[in-house]
Amino acid sequence: MDEKRIYDVIVVGGGPAGATAAAELAARGRSVLLLDRGGRIKPCGGAIPPRLVKDYAIPEDIICARIASARIVAPSARHVDMHIDGGYVAMVDREVFDEFLRERAVNRGAERRTGRYLKLTREDGVATVHWRAGSDAGGDLRNETAKARLVIAADGANSILARQEIAGADRVPHVFAYHEIVRVPENTAIDFDGRRCDVHYDGRYSPDFYSWVFPHGRTASIGTGTHHKGFGLRESIAAFRERHGFAGWETIRREGAPIPLKPLKRWDNGRDVIVAGDAAGVVAPASGEGIYYAMASATEVATAAEEMLATGRAAALAGARKRFMKSHGRVFLVLGIMQWFWYRNDWVRERFVAMCADKDVQRLTWQAYMHKELVRQSPAAHFRIFIKDMGHLLGLVRP
Repeated sequence: MDEKRIYDVIVVGGGPAGATAAAELAARGRSVLLLDRGGRIKPCGGAIPPRLVKDYAIPEDIICARIASARIVAPSARHVDMHIDGGYVAMVDREVFDEFLRERAVNRGAERRTGRYLKLTREDGVATVHWRAGSDAGGDLRNETAKARLVIAADGANSILARQEIAGADRVPHVFAYHEIVRVPENTAIDFDGRRCDVHYDGRYSPDFYSWVFPHGRTASIGTGTHHKGFGLRESIAAFRERHGFAGWETIRREGAPIPLKPLKRWDNGRDVIVAGDAAGVVAPASGEGIYYAMASATEVATAAEEMLATGRAAALAGARKRFMKSHGRVFLVLGIMQWFWYRNDWVRERFVAMCADKDVQRLTWQAYMHKELVRQSPAAHFRIFIKDMGHLLGLVRP
């Protein structure tokens, strides 16, 4: 590489956040280098809302399934079906989806390199990114470097770059997620629906989160997560698959990773580094949804980066978090309270599932998910939900 060249931006990490930031900055005419590890796929159910499909122009052939309902399952096996009226949830396979986003960044002008980030140094005040070239799957391993006016850390929840440069990046709480991608048989006798997501709230498979079965067309994601480091996720999924009839389905791949559940209080170092996606902690509590928020954060980061590059004012970087939290902070707060309150044990999980049968709950939940904002237009419905919540919590309503 040209050692004298200074890029406008180096993006470390090629997931949805990194690829989106790279694409948006390259489209604005900025010189961008996108550094991705390669050979790694993040564990993810793969659900994306219609707003993401529209906002980021996701083509039809990337969507592998359209979900029309969700089945919420209690520890007692009692279930509630939440049907989507007038909409859908799109499902994507992260192996295909992430590569599409990376290729889009390249098509818009970003340069792409494969390698593992090592460290950041500064030469004459200019950030220099060091990496080990080649992918996790193998390749010609050698050390390389490149310089940039700005570096975006989008390399996941355990971002080495974020921990090096951003205060508090090493103190974000995590859920440890694990899933198995399985092949869906042509014919199956079990209750599996390729247009339905199944979400299980059961302490046997997760003491503080949920387990899932998410269809991906001819494949499905079966997974779980927990904040408890000693809990055996692989053993949990093996038991889950055995109990629910998935044990004989062919396993294509297995993936695990930490998932952050709280946005960082600061996204930039006030100089030349800013975070996006999981590195910024923008995965929604309770639901674990991360793709939309990763890409939304990347858009804000790209906007802040453009302002910083155009004006030379590093203070412009702080605007990314400010704008993101203005749009989504209230949702994160509500979901965080919900996770703390409803996921504590099977007694409250049973009542949570019972509450999901309420039509007001279903309507407001789907509207908030589809449009990515809390619904404020139905005060009467919110009041009814509050009264019913209290009834469930006080044990006045039978689950």
